[in-house]
Amino acid sequence: MTLTTPALLFPAISLLLLAYTNRFVVLAQLIRRLKEMEGEKDHEIVARQIHMLRKRILLTKRMQAAGVLSFFGCTLSMFALFLGWQTFGVVCFGVSLLLLSLSLLYSLWEIVLSTDAINVELEDFEERRQSK
Repeated sequence: MTLTTPALLFPAISLLLLAYTNRFVVLAQLIRRLKEMEGEKDHEIVARQIHMLRKRILLTKRMQAAGVLSFFGCTLSMFALFLGWQTFGVVCFGVSLLLLSLSLLYSLWEIVLSTDAINVELEDFEERRQSK
């Protein structure tokens, strides 16, 4: 394995971390908006949304941590390969790939929860529409 192999992941991991940060910002905005709307909305819906938002924040934290550790592993792999420590570099790169995969799985789980949260809003909208 050459030094350029782990270097190929740098742009991908960087973009992934940027996307995760954007997701976190959106979650923070949703929480702030939900807090403002708490008096206007049904408390059961707000409670369901808060529960889902807590899970999504935890998943976002985990996917960001796994992504950062993947980036670190990739960097460590490049450094090891630079020093000529082939076996250690390959192992670090393998660990980096596993962490990146874990990060993507957390992201997928968060997307599923995000979809569930949107469905809660749609259910509320449909119930209000049918009651009119």
